[in-house]
Amino acid sequence: MDVAKLAGVSKGTVDRVVHNRGEVSQKSTEKVKKVIQDLGYEPNLYASLLATKKEHTIACLIPSFSKGEYWERIYMGILKGEESARQFNVNVRVFRYDQYSSDSFNRACKELLRINPSGVVLPPLFKNDTHSFTNTLVEKDIPYVYVDSKLEDDSYFAYFGMPMYQSGYLCAHLLCERRTQEDVREVTIVRVTRDKTRQSDPTINRRAGFMDYMSEHYPDCEIHNVFIDPHDEKGIYTTLDGFFKEHPDMKYIVMFNSRVHLISKYLSENQVGGRRVIGFDNLDKNIDALNDGVVSILIAQHTENQTQQAVQSLVDYLLMHKFPVKKENYMHMDILTKLNIDYY
Repeated sequence: MDVAKLAGVSKGTVDRVVHNRGEVSQKSTEKVKKVIQDLGYEPNLYASLLATKKEHTIACLIPSFSKGEYWERIYMGILKGEESARQFNVNVRVFRYDQYSSDSFNRACKELLRINPSGVVLPPLFKNDTHSFTNTLVEKDIPYVYVDSKLEDDSYFAYFGMPMYQSGYLCAHLLCERRTQEDVREVTIVRVTRDKTRQSDPTINRRAGFMDYMSEHYPDCEIHNVFIDPHDEKGIYTTLDGFFKEHPDMKYIVMFNSRVHLISKYLSENQVGGRRVIGFDNLDKNIDALNDGVVSILIAQHTENQTQQAVQSLVDYLLMHKFPVKKENYMHMDILTKLNIDYY
């Protein structure tokens, strides 16, 4: 964190207070010391950090994005982390790839490794390729932090994101709350068609939590999976139209990623009384669908906090050899409806 900014003084003032030299007012001195104490920095340690000449680079490997998409929120968190890291000679570089192409991911990994970073932040979209990449990081003794979701390996430095399994379990509970087994005979999961190698399935643990809840509480419910291409708006409409003509009374629908807005137009034009639709993440388009009554509930989080905290955890480690208090740092799961979205 920026001590000078938080104390409302110049960096020169902070330096004079830390080194006990020069004229500084009692008021400014007290402000600086309070901020340092609140942040948990020892004055001598902070002074050494200000004076250090060694530079570090934290590399963030994320999918490319368009304005308004989920990964833009992840990127905004990186920028917040970078702002804090810069004062300690820690650079943050972002490497992007096509989330539908494992080849693109592998090219980005190779480009990243060329700069020999001090730490890495990444979401593990491509399971096998991510394992290969993180094995290389382990060999090079480079700590890495998972965000958004995680793989079950033992070597990652920390994880910042939703508890994926529990979020799927919660989704099923909200979808079926106060419904009898006779009410919930069928449920539809709308899924996005992803990479050709079928490595990329970032919501697999969320889906597992959902399926376990349904198996425990609604064992006779039939689960349908409908796949849509996010780049083909006309194809989405055609796919949904074909499915819902075969299942005209389908009332329970979920999407486990951030793109429930992809199906909101069709659902709005083809309404069914008592329909319940649940999606994830408070993107503007999802909020529009919530306010229009097409989506019943969004399960959300302050997405940018993931990467901001991930970057900060690596800064603390690189500069102070400080490990996170917890390896698993779960973001809260916020339940948003039309009634409370304006206050979120």
